Amino acid sequence: MGGFFGAISRDDALGDVFFGTDYHSHLGTRRAGIAAYDKEIGLQREIHNIQNSPFRTKFEHVFEDMRGTSAIGCISDFDPQPLLIRSMLGTYAICVIGLVNNAKDLISEYLDFGGHFDAMTSGGVNCTELVAALINRRKDFVEGIKFAQSKIEGTASILILCDDGSIIAARDKVGRIPVVVGKNDDGYCVSFEAFAYTKLGYKHERELGPGEIVRLTLDGVEQLAEPGEEMHMCAFLWSYYGYPTSTYEGVNVEKMRYRNGEIMAKNDRESGKLSGIDYVSGVPDSGTPHAIGYANESRIPFARPFIKYTPTWSRSFIPTQQKERNKIAKMKMIPVHDLIQDKSLLFVDDSVVRGTQLRETVEFLYENGAKEVHMRSACPPITHACKYLNFSRATNEMELIARKTIVELEGEEGLKYMNEYSDSSTERGKKLRETIAKELHLASIEFQSLEGVIEAIGMDPCKLCTYCWNGKEDK
Repeated sequence: MGGFFGAISRDDALGDVFFGTDYHSHLGTRRAGIAAYDKEIGLQREIHNIQNSPFRTKFEHVFEDMRGTSAIGCISDFDPQPLLIRSMLGTYAICVIGLVNNAKDLISEYLDFGGHFDAMTSGGVNCTELVAALINRRKDFVEGIKFAQSKIEGTASILILCDDGSIIAARDKVGRIPVVVGKNDDGYCVSFEAFAYTKLGYKHERELGPGEIVRLTLDGVEQLAEPGEEMHMCAFLWSYYGYPTSTYEGVNVEKMRYRNGEIMAKNDRESGKLSGIDYVSGVPDSGTPHAIGYANESRIPFARPFIKYTPTWSRSFIPTQQKERNKIAKMKMIPVHDLIQDKSLLFVDDSVVRGTQLRETVEFLYENGAKEVHMRSACPPITHACKYLNFSRATNEMELIARKTIVELEGEEGLKYMNEYSDSSTERGKKLRETIAKELHLASIEFQSLEGVIEAIGMDPCKLCTYCWNGKEDK
């Protein structure tokens, strides 16, 4: 995934972009970059690898190396960006958030027209450069952005820093991810996360609609392309990726997670699954608010039987060897024995994707004396790898534990009955849950229903993307 932040100011914009970009660190852990525009020295750019070091430590020297009255920053899980592009449209910096599924086809088509791409160290092609190449095929940025988004199979929200210091921002064509604009006395900013600029003293100005394109200057926000009517906002943003303080389309992430937990507890009460539980707990961090909602509704005490030790084991530190990753995963978890020994624990997690980390957590709890471990997933079984972003994305869909279990039970024929498997009231649904619980050594497992997630969000279902849960594609 990733996130971006841009600002234009009468004074220096670099400070706001530094901190605003840093506030998107929960959306990416691999690459980060900043580009700035200064009237005297023009466009500047700096990119760093942030896999083993947080954004701030890699960019704290940026104030000595760069300056500008406008700037953009980006954190990404994949391509290094922003890129500096020279074209018939001028020289500009660009960053892109999303996923380009048909990159190979687009590269082939572009190369047929005599284009050229620089391969990255990995041997791949930077998709941000590909998007820029598509934009450059048209006479201006607006037509170019529309052309690029029409060609891309996936999602692309785009931020461009022009060589006159203005900033062009475009939300992806169906509004799958947010783009918001803020204002202060010195200028304007644009961001994925609204809280990133409210913390910097900006007031909320507006949220871009699906496919809307705007230009930010010191004089204001100019609409370059009107929003479309079709929206498919990613529902998984609220369940997992969104930061607790984030609000998307008027719906706060933390409040949604409380409601989601409450709905799960009501369902468990009605089906008689609440008896004998000593504590309700959340798998930190994003599972915790779902668990708070569950505990509040069920009246079962909330507790934290283990604590993640994060001061020295940051989220971004990922060793290359699986053995070392497993070791560090266990080292992060510090047990509270008085809350585990001989206790029946019900944990709520944001989702169950592959089941690998969950299995390790369950083993850890039993090793420390738990009597029973029950699990509740705050979203439905994930049966499809995301094709629009890289949420719940897998190199092979058979890595998804729900899909893998269905095939183990019935072969490929079972995939025809995914709706039944997602429904806990059906025989297939019960069998799915029994099988996964046995594999993960759980006393029980249950998943939130699709209807429950949609109810917790509170938006029109037609405006939400739920592909990873039901395979329903955009029309």
